[in-house]
Amino acid sequence: MHEIIFWIIIAIITSDFIFENYLDYLNIKYMGKKLPPVLKGIYDKEKYAKQQAYQRENHRFGMLSGSLSFVLILGMFLLYGFAYVDSLVWGITSSSIVAALLFFGIILFASHLIQLPFSIYDTFVIEEKYGFNKTTPKTFALDQVKGLLLGAIIGGGLLSLIIFIYQKTQNMFWIYAWAVVAFFSIFMTMFYSNLIVPLFNKQTPLEEGELRTAIQRFADKANFKLDNIYVINGSKRSSKANAYFTGFGGKKRIVLYDTLIEDMETDEIVAVLAHEIGHYKKKHVVQGLIISLLQTGVVLFIFSMLIDDQNLSRALGVEKPNFHIGLIAFGILYSPVSFVLGIFMNKLSRKNEYQADGFAARNFKPQPLAAALKKLSQKNLSNLTPHPLYVYFNYSHPPLLQRLNHLKKFKNEKR
Repeated sequence: MHEIIFWIIIAIITSDFIFENYLDYLNIKYMGKKLPPVLKGIYDKEKYAKQQAYQRENHRFGMLSGSLSFVLILGMFLLYGFAYVDSLVWGITSSSIVAALLFFGIILFASHLIQLPFSIYDTFVIEEKYGFNKTTPKTFALDQVKGLLLGAIIGGGLLSLIIFIYQKTQNMFWIYAWAVVAFFSIFMTMFYSNLIVPLFNKQTPLEEGELRTAIQRFADKANFKLDNIYVINGSKRSSKANAYFTGFGGKKRIVLYDTLIEDMETDEIVAVLAHEIGHYKKKHVVQGLIISLLQTGVVLFIFSMLIDDQNLSRALGVEKPNFHIGLIAFGILYSPVSFVLGIFMNKLSRKNEYQADGFAARNFKPQPLAAALKKLSQKNLSNLTPHPLYVYFNYSHPPLLQRLNHLKKFKNEKR
Protein backbone atom coordinates (compact mmCIF):
# COMPACT_ATOMS: atom_id res chain seq x y z
CA MET A 1 0.00 0.00 0.00
CA HIS A 2 2.79 2.43 0.85
CA GLU A 3 4.25 2.01 -2.64
CA ILE A 4 0.91 3.04 -4.15
CA ILE A 5 0.82 6.10 -1.90
CA PHE A 6 4.40 6.93 -2.91
CA TRP A 7 3.56 6.92 -6.63
CA ILE A 8 0.35 8.86 -6.00
CA ILE A 9 2.48 11.54 -4.33
CA ILE A 10 4.88 11.60 -7.30
CA ALA A 11 1.93 11.80 -9.72
CA ILE A 12 0.38 14.71 -7.79
CA ILE A 13 3.63 16.70 -7.74
CA THR A 14 4.31 16.05 -11.43
CA SER A 15 0.78 16.74 -12.68
CA ASP A 16 0.62 19.97 -10.67
CA PHE A 17 3.91 21.16 -12.22
CA ILE A 18 2.81 20.28 -15.76
CA PHE A 19 -0.62 21.88 -15.38
CA GLU A 20 0.69 25.13 -13.88
CA ASN A 21 3.26 25.45 -16.66
CA TYR A 22 0.59 24.74 -19.26
CA LEU A 23 -1.53 27.57 -17.85
CA ASP A 24 1.50 29.89 -17.85
CA TYR A 25 2.19 28.97 -21.48
CA LEU A 26 -1.41 29.72 -22.49
CA ASN A 27 -1.31 33.02 -20.63
CA ILE A 28 1.94 34.26 -22.14
CA LYS A 29 0.84 33.29 -25.67
CA TYR A 30 -2.51 35.04 -25.19
CA MET A 31 -0.87 38.24 -23.95
CA GLY A 32 -0.33 39.78 -27.39
CA LYS A 33 -4.05 39.70 -28.14
CA LYS A 34 -5.45 42.93 -29.63
CA LEU A 35 -6.66 45.31 -26.94
CA PRO A 36 -10.41 46.04 -26.73
CA PRO A 37 -11.28 49.75 -27.22
CA VAL A 38 -11.99 50.29 -23.50
CA LEU A 39 -8.38 49.32 -22.66
CA LYS A 40 -6.70 51.45 -25.30
CA GLY A 41 -4.81 54.45 -24.01
CA ILE A 42 -3.76 52.84 -20.72
CA TYR A 43 -0.32 52.22 -22.22
CA ASP A 44 1.35 54.22 -24.96
CA LYS A 45 3.27 52.21 -27.56
CA GLU A 46 6.58 52.34 -25.67
CA LYS A 47 5.01 51.54 -22.30
CA TYR A 48 3.01 48.66 -23.76
CA ALA A 49 6.17 47.14 -25.24
CA LYS A 50 7.78 47.50 -21.80
CA GLN A 51 4.81 45.79 -20.15
CA GLN A 52 4.98 42.88 -22.61
CA ALA A 53 8.73 42.50 -22.05
CA TYR A 54 8.25 42.60 -18.25
CA GLN A 55 5.59 39.88 -18.31
CA ARG A 56 7.65 37.66 -20.63
CA GLU A 57 10.79 38.04 -18.56
CA ASN A 58 8.89 37.17 -15.40
CA HIS A 59 7.45 34.14 -17.19
CA ARG A 60 10.89 32.86 -18.22
CA PHE A 61 12.29 33.49 -14.76
CA GLY A 62 9.31 31.76 -13.13
CA MET A 63 9.81 28.75 -15.41
CA LEU A 64 13.46 28.50 -14.33
CA SER A 65 12.88 28.87 -10.59
CA GLY A 66 9.75 26.68 -10.70
CA SER A 67 11.57 23.91 -12.58
CA LEU A 68 14.37 23.91 -10.02
CA SER A 69 11.85 23.68 -7.18
CA PHE A 70 10.09 20.82 -8.96
CA VAL A 71 13.33 18.87 -9.47
CA LEU A 72 14.36 19.39 -5.83
CA ILE A 73 11.03 18.36 -4.31
CA LEU A 74 10.85 15.36 -6.64
CA GLY A 75 14.38 14.43 -5.63
CA MET A 76 13.48 14.65 -1.95
CA PHE A 77 10.80 12.00 -2.49
CA LEU A 78 12.59 9.77 -5.01
CA LEU A 79 15.85 9.74 -3.03
CA TYR A 80 14.09 9.61 0.39
CA GLY A 81 15.53 12.94 1.46
CA PHE A 82 12.81 13.45 4.04
CA ALA A 83 13.70 10.09 5.61
CA TYR A 84 17.35 11.17 5.79
CA VAL A 85 16.51 14.43 7.56
CA ASP A 86 14.14 12.53 9.86
CA SER A 87 16.90 10.09 10.90
CA LEU A 88 19.25 13.05 11.37
CA VAL A 89 16.99 14.87 13.83
CA TRP A 90 16.17 11.72 15.82
CA GLY A 91 19.91 11.24 16.21
CA ILE A 92 20.01 14.62 17.94
CA THR A 93 16.94 14.43 20.19
CA SER A 94 14.31 12.03 21.48
CA SER A 95 11.70 14.78 21.91
CA SER A 96 8.92 14.77 19.29
CA ILE A 97 8.54 18.54 19.53
CA VAL A 98 12.25 19.29 19.19
CA ALA A 99 12.57 16.73 16.38
CA ALA A 100 9.73 18.37 14.44
CA LEU A 101 11.22 21.84 14.94
CA LEU A 102 14.63 20.65 13.75
CA PHE A 103 13.10 18.74 10.84
CA PHE A 104 11.13 21.68 9.45
CA GLY A 105 13.87 24.13 10.43
CA ILE A 106 16.46 22.26 8.35
CA ILE A 107 14.16 21.81 5.33
CA LEU A 108 12.79 25.35 5.32
CA PHE A 109 16.19 26.95 5.89
CA ALA A 110 17.74 24.88 3.09
CA SER A 111 14.82 25.83 0.83
CA HIS A 112 15.31 29.48 1.73
CA LEU A 113 19.02 29.34 0.86
CA ILE A 114 18.26 27.71 -2.50
CA GLN A 115 15.62 30.32 -3.34
CA LEU A 116 17.69 33.28 -2.09
CA PRO A 117 19.69 33.80 -5.32
CA PHE A 118 16.41 33.83 -7.26
CA SER A 119 14.94 36.42 -4.88
CA ILE A 120 18.05 38.56 -5.25
CA TYR A 121 17.93 38.33 -9.04
CA ASP A 122 14.20 39.07 -9.15
CA THR A 123 14.57 42.14 -6.90
CA PHE A 124 17.85 43.65 -8.05
CA VAL A 125 17.81 42.65 -11.72
CA ILE A 126 14.26 42.24 -13.07
CA GLU A 127 12.43 44.70 -10.79
CA GLU A 128 15.35 47.13 -11.05
CA LYS A 129 15.41 46.86 -14.85
CA TYR A 130 11.75 47.86 -15.13
CA GLY A 131 11.93 50.66 -12.59
CA PHE A 132 10.11 49.04 -9.67
CA ASN A 133 12.84 48.24 -7.17
CA LYS A 134 13.56 50.74 -4.40
CA THR A 135 15.02 48.17 -2.00
CA THR A 136 18.59 48.63 -0.83
CA PRO A 137 20.81 45.58 -0.18
CA LYS A 138 20.67 46.43 3.54
CA THR A 139 16.85 46.51 3.59
CA PHE A 140 16.70 43.28 1.58
CA ALA A 141 19.09 41.52 3.98
CA LEU A 142 17.20 42.76 7.05
CA ASP A 143 13.90 41.59 5.52
CA GLN A 144 15.35 38.10 5.04
CA VAL A 145 16.60 37.91 8.62
CA LYS A 146 13.36 39.29 10.08
CA GLY A 147 11.30 36.91 7.97
CA LEU A 148 13.30 33.90 9.13
CA LEU A 149 13.09 34.96 12.78
CA LEU A 150 9.35 35.59 12.59
CA GLY A 151 8.83 32.24 10.89
CA ALA A 152 10.88 30.49 13.56
CA ILE A 153 9.15 32.22 16.47
CA ILE A 154 5.54 32.21 15.26
CA GLY A 155 5.62 29.06 13.11
CA GLY A 156 7.79 27.18 15.58
CA GLY A 157 5.62 28.24 18.50
CA LEU A 158 2.39 27.16 16.81
CA LEU A 159 3.87 23.85 15.69
CA SER A 160 5.19 23.10 19.18
CA LEU A 161 1.83 23.85 20.76
CA ILE A 162 -0.07 21.71 18.25
CA ILE A 163 2.29 18.73 18.74
CA PHE A 164 2.02 19.15 22.51
CA ILE A 165 -1.79 19.09 22.20
CA TYR A 166 -1.53 15.97 20.02
CA GLN A 167 0.61 14.20 22.62
CA LYS A 168 -1.91 14.97 25.34
CA THR A 169 -5.17 14.35 23.47
CA GLN A 170 -4.25 12.01 20.54
CA ASN A 171 -7.20 11.57 18.12
CA MET A 172 -9.13 14.47 19.65
CA PHE A 173 -6.23 16.84 19.13
CA TRP A 174 -7.83 18.34 16.00
CA ILE A 175 -10.53 20.08 18.05
CA TYR A 176 -8.06 21.78 20.39
CA ALA A 177 -5.64 22.51 17.56
CA TRP A 178 -8.51 24.05 15.61
CA ALA A 179 -9.33 26.30 18.55
CA VAL A 180 -5.68 27.42 18.74
CA VAL A 181 -5.50 28.14 15.00
CA ALA A 182 -8.84 29.98 15.11
CA PHE A 183 -7.68 32.17 17.99
CA PHE A 184 -4.38 32.88 16.24
CA SER A 185 -6.10 33.72 12.93
CA ILE A 186 -8.54 36.15 14.56
CA PHE A 187 -5.76 37.69 16.65
CA MET A 188 -3.54 38.24 13.58
CA THR A 189 -6.44 39.68 11.58
CA MET A 190 -6.99 42.25 14.32
CA PHE A 191 -3.39 43.05 15.24
CA TYR A 192 -1.23 42.18 12.20
CA SER A 193 -0.98 45.80 11.14
CA ASN A 194 -0.05 46.85 14.69
CA LEU A 195 2.45 44.10 15.49
CA ILE A 196 3.99 42.69 12.30
CA VAL A 197 3.91 45.49 9.72
CA PRO A 198 5.95 47.93 11.88
CA LEU A 199 8.83 45.41 11.85
CA PHE A 200 9.15 46.01 8.10
CA ASN A 201 7.51 49.33 7.31
CA LYS A 202 6.74 52.66 8.91
CA GLN A 203 3.07 53.54 9.27
CA THR A 204 2.00 57.09 10.04
CA PRO A 205 -1.50 58.52 10.47
CA LEU A 206 -2.71 60.33 7.37
CA GLU A 207 -2.20 64.02 8.04
CA GLU A 208 -5.04 66.52 8.10
CA GLY A 209 -5.84 68.03 4.74
CA GLU A 210 -7.90 67.66 1.59
CA LEU A 211 -7.43 63.88 1.26
CA ARG A 212 -8.24 63.01 4.88
CA THR A 213 -11.27 65.32 4.81
CA ALA A 214 -12.54 63.68 1.61
CA ILE A 215 -12.04 60.19 3.04
CA GLN A 216 -13.75 61.10 6.31
CA ARG A 217 -16.65 62.70 4.44
CA PHE A 218 -17.22 59.52 2.45
CA ALA A 219 -16.87 57.30 5.54
CA ASP A 220 -19.53 59.37 7.32
CA LYS A 221 -21.81 59.17 4.28
CA ALA A 222 -21.37 55.37 4.15
CA ASN A 223 -22.03 55.12 7.90
CA PHE A 224 -18.59 53.62 8.38
CA LYS A 225 -16.75 54.57 11.57
CA LEU A 226 -13.16 55.11 10.54
CA ASP A 227 -10.63 56.63 12.91
CA ASN A 228 -7.53 54.79 11.75
CA ILE A 229 -6.23 55.95 8.34
CA TYR A 230 -2.53 55.23 7.89
CA VAL A 231 0.09 55.79 5.22
CA ILE A 232 2.74 53.09 4.77
CA ASN A 233 6.14 53.78 3.22
CA GLY A 234 5.79 51.19 0.45
CA SER A 235 8.20 53.24 -1.67
CA LYS A 236 10.94 51.93 0.62
CA ARG A 237 10.87 48.70 -1.41
CA SER A 238 8.91 49.24 -4.62
CA SER A 239 7.30 51.90 -6.78
CA LYS A 240 4.17 49.72 -7.13
CA ALA A 241 1.01 51.06 -5.50
CA ASN A 242 -1.59 49.46 -3.26
CA ALA A 243 -4.08 49.93 -0.41
CA TYR A 244 -5.65 47.48 2.02
CA PHE A 245 -8.13 47.13 4.86
CA THR A 246 -7.48 45.14 8.00
CA GLY A 247 -8.92 44.42 11.43
CA PHE A 248 -12.35 44.31 13.08
CA GLY A 249 -14.35 46.70 15.24
CA GLY A 250 -12.25 49.39 16.86
CA LYS A 251 -9.10 47.79 15.41
CA LYS A 252 -10.14 48.21 11.78
CA ARG A 253 -7.75 50.31 9.77
CA ILE A 254 -7.25 51.54 6.21
CA VAL A 255 -3.66 51.56 5.00
CA LEU A 256 -2.59 53.58 1.96
CA TYR A 257 0.74 53.13 0.22
CA ASP A 258 2.60 56.41 -0.19
CA THR A 259 3.05 55.52 -3.86
CA LEU A 260 -0.75 55.43 -4.24
CA ILE A 261 -1.07 58.94 -2.81
CA GLU A 262 1.68 60.24 -5.11
CA ASP A 263 0.13 58.84 -8.30
CA MET A 264 -3.59 59.46 -7.86
CA GLU A 265 -6.06 62.30 -7.56
CA THR A 266 -8.07 62.72 -4.37
CA ASP A 267 -11.30 61.32 -5.89
CA GLU A 268 -9.42 58.29 -7.21
CA ILE A 269 -7.95 57.51 -3.79
CA VAL A 270 -11.36 57.91 -2.14
CA ALA A 271 -12.81 55.54 -4.76
CA VAL A 272 -10.13 52.93 -3.95
CA LEU A 273 -10.94 53.28 -0.25
CA ALA A 274 -14.67 53.09 -0.99
CA HIS A 275 -13.94 49.73 -2.63
CA GLU A 276 -12.06 48.57 0.50
CA ILE A 277 -14.87 49.80 2.74
CA GLY A 278 -17.25 47.91 0.45
CA HIS A 279 -15.51 44.66 1.40
CA TYR A 280 -16.16 45.44 5.06
CA LYS A 281 -19.78 46.52 4.56
CA LYS A 282 -20.48 43.39 2.49
CA LYS A 283 -18.99 41.21 5.28
CA HIS A 284 -16.31 39.82 2.96
CA VAL A 285 -13.58 39.96 5.63
CA VAL A 286 -15.68 37.95 8.09
CA GLN A 287 -16.83 35.61 5.32
CA GLY A 288 -13.25 34.86 4.29
CA LEU A 289 -12.18 34.25 7.87
CA ILE A 290 -15.09 31.86 8.55
CA ILE A 291 -14.46 29.86 5.36
CA SER A 292 -10.75 29.66 6.16
CA LEU A 293 -11.45 28.41 9.68
CA LEU A 294 -13.95 25.82 8.43
CA GLN A 295 -11.40 24.53 5.93
CA THR A 296 -8.77 24.37 8.66
CA GLY A 297 -11.11 22.36 10.87
CA VAL A 298 -11.80 19.84 8.10
CA VAL A 299 -8.09 19.52 7.28
CA LEU A 300 -7.17 18.94 10.93
CA PHE A 301 -9.95 16.37 11.34
CA ILE A 302 -8.80 14.35 8.31
CA PHE A 303 -5.17 14.66 9.36
CA SER A 304 -6.02 13.38 12.86
CA MET A 305 -7.34 10.15 11.31
CA LEU A 306 -4.24 9.59 9.18
CA ILE A 307 -1.39 10.88 11.32
CA ASP A 308 -0.49 7.43 12.71
CA ASP A 309 -0.96 5.57 9.42
CA GLN A 310 2.24 3.61 8.83
CA ASN A 311 1.63 3.57 5.08
CA LEU A 312 2.04 7.35 4.97
CA SER A 313 5.38 7.30 6.77
CA ARG A 314 6.65 4.27 4.86
CA ALA A 315 5.81 6.03 1.58
CA LEU A 316 8.49 8.54 2.59
CA GLY A 317 10.93 5.83 3.70
CA VAL A 318 10.27 6.10 7.44
CA GLU A 319 9.19 2.95 9.29
CA LYS A 320 7.87 4.48 12.50
CA PRO A 321 5.11 7.10 12.03
CA ASN A 322 5.64 10.53 13.56
CA PHE A 323 3.93 13.91 13.40
CA HIS A 324 6.22 15.77 11.02
CA ILE A 325 6.57 12.96 8.46
CA GLY A 326 2.82 12.42 8.50
CA LEU A 327 2.31 16.14 7.94
CA ILE A 328 4.56 16.15 4.85
CA ALA A 329 2.84 13.14 3.26
CA PHE A 330 -0.64 14.36 4.13
CA GLY A 331 0.13 17.85 2.77
CA ILE A 332 0.92 16.46 -0.68
CA LEU A 333 -2.01 14.01 -0.71
CA TYR A 334 -4.42 16.76 0.33
CA SER A 335 -3.18 19.21 -2.33
CA PRO A 336 -5.69 18.09 -5.04
CA VAL A 337 -8.51 18.87 -2.60
CA SER A 338 -6.84 22.19 -1.81
CA PHE A 339 -6.56 22.87 -5.54
CA VAL A 340 -10.30 22.38 -6.05
CA LEU A 341 -11.11 24.51 -3.00
CA GLY A 342 -8.76 27.17 -4.38
CA ILE A 343 -10.84 27.36 -7.56
CA PHE A 344 -13.97 27.91 -5.47
CA MET A 345 -12.23 30.54 -3.31
CA ASN A 346 -10.92 32.45 -6.34
CA LYS A 347 -14.38 32.43 -7.88
CA LEU A 348 -15.89 33.71 -4.64
CA SER A 349 -13.17 36.34 -4.34
CA ARG A 350 -13.82 37.62 -7.87
CA LYS A 351 -17.54 37.86 -7.05
CA ASN A 352 -16.68 39.82 -3.90
CA GLU A 353 -14.49 42.20 -5.90
CA TYR A 354 -17.42 42.98 -8.20
CA GLN A 355 -19.59 43.63 -5.14
CA ALA A 356 -16.99 45.96 -3.61
CA ASP A 357 -16.67 47.79 -6.94
CA GLY A 358 -20.45 48.11 -7.04
CA PHE A 359 -20.51 49.51 -3.51
CA ALA A 360 -17.89 52.13 -4.42
CA ALA A 361 -19.71 53.03 -7.64
CA ARG A 362 -23.12 53.40 -5.95
CA ASN A 363 -21.95 55.18 -2.83
CA PHE A 364 -19.23 57.30 -4.40
CA LYS A 365 -18.58 57.49 -8.16
CA PRO A 366 -17.78 54.84 -10.80
CA GLN A 367 -15.55 57.08 -12.96
CA PRO A 368 -12.79 57.75 -10.38
CA LEU A 369 -12.63 54.05 -9.51
CA ALA A 370 -12.30 53.13 -13.19
CA ALA A 371 -9.55 55.74 -13.56
CA ALA A 372 -7.78 54.42 -10.45
CA LEU A 373 -7.90 50.83 -11.71
CA LYS A 374 -6.40 51.93 -15.02
CA LYS A 375 -3.62 53.81 -13.24
CA LEU A 376 -2.85 50.84 -11.00
CA SER A 377 -2.61 48.53 -14.03
CA GLN A 378 -0.39 50.98 -15.88
CA LYS A 379 1.78 51.65 -12.82
CA ASN A 380 2.29 47.94 -12.08
CA LEU A 381 2.73 46.90 -15.75
CA SER A 382 -0.21 44.51 -15.39
CA ASN A 383 -1.26 42.08 -18.09
CA LEU A 384 -4.40 43.55 -19.70
CA THR A 385 -5.29 40.40 -21.67
CA PRO A 386 -4.86 37.33 -19.44
CA HIS A 387 -6.05 33.99 -20.79
CA PRO A 388 -9.57 33.13 -19.50
CA LEU A 389 -8.43 29.70 -18.29
CA TYR A 390 -5.52 31.25 -16.40
CA VAL A 391 -7.93 33.73 -14.82
CA TYR A 392 -10.32 30.93 -13.82
CA PHE A 393 -7.66 28.99 -11.93
CA ASN A 394 -5.36 31.74 -10.62
CA TYR A 395 -7.03 35.16 -10.39
CA SER A 396 -8.55 36.29 -7.11
CA HIS A 397 -9.55 39.59 -8.81
CA PRO A 398 -11.40 39.96 -12.12
CA PRO A 399 -9.25 41.21 -15.00
CA LEU A 400 -9.31 44.96 -15.64
CA LEU A 401 -11.52 44.68 -18.74
CA GLN A 402 -14.28 42.88 -16.82
CA ARG A 403 -14.10 45.35 -13.94
CA LEU A 404 -14.35 48.35 -16.25
CA ASN A 405 -17.32 46.83 -18.09
CA HIS A 406 -18.97 46.13 -14.73
CA LEU A 407 -18.49 49.75 -13.62
CA LYS A 408 -20.17 51.02 -16.79
CA LYS A 409 -23.45 49.67 -15.43
CA PHE A 410 -23.40 52.28 -12.67
CA LYS A 411 -22.48 55.25 -14.86
CA ASN A 412 -25.97 56.70 -15.11
CA GLU A 413 -27.24 55.73 -11.66
CA LYS A 414 -28.32 58.58 -9.41
CA ARG A 415 -26.45 58.94 -6.13
